[in-house]
Formats: sequence, structure tokens, C-alpha cells
Amino acid sequence: MKLRVATAALMLAALSLPAFAADEFYVVQDVKTKKCTVVDKKPTDTSMTVVSPSGTIYKSRTEAESSMKTVKVCTSN
Repeated sequence: MKLRVATAALMLAALSLPAFAADEFYVVQDVKTKKCTVVDKKPTDTSMTVVSPSGTIYKSRTEAESSMKTVKVCTSN
């Protein structure tokens, strides 16, 4: 019985970890197209640049999308 409970707990933990992993969102701009988008990983190449104020990291996609509307380089296109 204890083995079943332990196995169930481990399976539940393994399934819930990916949901907690994406808690960082960035407002980025494509260097070529100048189009702004929200991404869940900080860009590591030079094709995208973080344009949120002071490199702000957002806790939800909704929060980042709302902020994107106020970023000057995103609204001037």
C-alpha cells in the first residue's frame, strides 16, 4: 500500500513540474520584422531582443501581453 501511495505521489509531482516551469515571460522584438511578441524563455540569440522596460520579467502571459501594449517600440509600428 505504501508503495502505491509513493508511486502515485511521484507521478503527480512529475506531471505538475512542467506547469510550474514556465513562470517567466518576456516582451521581445524581432530584429528584422520589428514585431513584438511574448515568449516564455529569455532569447539567447541575436534575432530577438528584450524590449520590456528595464528587462522586466513577467509572471504571467496576460501580464506580459498587457505590458506589451505600453512598450513604445511595440506600439509605434
